[in-house]
Amino acid sequence: MSHTQERFDYVIVGGGSAGSALANRLSADPGTSVLVLEAGRSDSRLDPFIHMPAALPYPIGNRLYDWKYESEPEPHMNGRRVYHARGKVLGGSSSINGMIFQRGNPLDYERWAADPGMEEWDYAHCLPYFKRMETCTAGADAWRGGSGPLVLERGPAETPLFGAFFEAVQQAGHPLTDDVNGYRQEGFAKFDRNVHRGRRLSAARAYLHPVRSRKNLTVRTLAQVTGLRVQGNRVRGVDYVRPGRGRRSVEAGEVILCGGAINSPQLLQLAGIGDATFLRSMGIDVVADLPGVGANMQDHLEVYIQHAAKQPVSIAPWLKHRHKPRIGAEWLFGRRGVGASNHFEAGGFIRSNDDVAYPNLMFHFLPIAIRYDGSQPAAEHGYQVHIGPMYSDVRGTLKVKSRDPFEHPSLQFNYLSTESDRREWIEMVRAARDILEQPAFAPFSAGEISPGPGVSTDQEILDWVAEDAETALHPSCTARMGTDAQSVVDPSSMRVHGVDGLRVVDASVMPYVTNGNIYAPVMMLAEKAADLIAGNEPLAPLDVPFYRHGTGMPLHPEGDPRNDSRPGTVRAGS
Repeated sequence: MSHTQERFDYVIVGGGSAGSALANRLSADPGTSVLVLEAGRSDSRLDPFIHMPAALPYPIGNRLYDWKYESEPEPHMNGRRVYHARGKVLGGSSSINGMIFQRGNPLDYERWAADPGMEEWDYAHCLPYFKRMETCTAGADAWRGGSGPLVLERGPAETPLFGAFFEAVQQAGHPLTDDVNGYRQEGFAKFDRNVHRGRRLSAARAYLHPVRSRKNLTVRTLAQVTGLRVQGNRVRGVDYVRPGRGRRSVEAGEVILCGGAINSPQLLQLAGIGDATFLRSMGIDVVADLPGVGANMQDHLEVYIQHAAKQPVSIAPWLKHRHKPRIGAEWLFGRRGVGASNHFEAGGFIRSNDDVAYPNLMFHFLPIAIRYDGSQPAAEHGYQVHIGPMYSDVRGTLKVKSRDPFEHPSLQFNYLSTESDRREWIEMVRAARDILEQPAFAPFSAGEISPGPGVSTDQEILDWVAEDAETALHPSCTARMGTDAQSVVDPSSMRVHGVDGLRVVDASVMPYVTNGNIYAPVMMLAEKAADLIAGNEPLAPLDVPFYRHGTGMPLHPEGDPRNDSRPGTVRAGS
């Protein structure tokens, strides 16, 4: 090259959720140089498809925002290829997702910590990082933060349909809870959302843009990393391409992969880090034999149960073309109106049976009957619940198809492939129908339109799920943390086992997918990893209780659990 070789202390591959948070935290030291390489475009403040919450269907499937992945034919879903949207824009998937903020259940992190070497990823150690990153506008307390970059507004959920929903879940025997991200996840509540003053608050807007002026932080968009520069067992930089500027390379003190559960393992495999037998079969020289790269892939599958409404109570009429100028004007000039909400304002979590330790079924209620991609409503007025099991034992694989970094990898999720997964789906659909058929909905319901009365037996339910289900867009766990032979990343440093100068921080390092949408756990991972990478003193674990079914612990506000010392309380340093 004719120009001087660039060098940065940290090169962050991916300006998405984790990458934005890491860039902020690592560049806080003015003596540390940080480069962020994002394959997608910038998230212009003038782009309504990103920043208007109600516009969320538009970026999905659009090459200007979306990587547009799809699975291999899924053997238990009639050979269907399942479409997977992933954000290809600054902010990553946080710039195109549904803006639902859910931490998962505290017992998710107890499960993580039960694996060898994962002791400091229990709830007590994760909670302070959840709190550090958020400003919960509903109020800070022992569980919730009040001064972080992620401003979380709770859904109003005040329309007649939401009122009927909250009444119906209680009629079906389920509790309400104050906060699914607080003491008790189990139950139904208004949801926290990454919406602030009528705008989407992506990771890029919360973490990256406020510090873009730092002299030691460089952000390059339209910069797709094509490979890692490896010498021996050390990564010394990356190669990348930018339109009109050809191929470039940059040296790095360390490379941190933040591309997500698809891009990061793809880059690892292309660099010779993965299952040695597979890599050799692809003609790739082996740098580190780590069979866990691309294995253990997890996701959430979901369906919608839809009802037609016999009263004009849904938001469907607002989708008519004649209303769009008004929606746009109200949002543009006042950050209010239909455009200012993601409309996923409430939902909840329940256990499908008494044998499970904590909730394994999730509900998102939506006051309209419509597909997630924004296709036409199923009825003039209607409503629906998005439902799916949360901690399925299904495992999939990711494998590169060639040495070409621009070719999408093979994704095989194996949805519906286990007996327990199929059983939970049957329980899920029956539980959702039980709620929607309660007396509270009688004034509104004109009958179920999807799947409809023709789907009633266990097999008919499974056949419908196989035909109609979509991904909830939570791919994860493809380069998991741990210390055993199947793990990829050291949980104490985020370093890739057996490779110097390389770390991974994103959804791929989760050992198990969490109970809910995964954006919040990814941000917590990035916050915690930032301290591990920078060598900062980690935040002290927090001694607070959390709800555990069957302990008889009181439910706030009827009783205050804060001083409860029965099982379920996390002890400092535990």
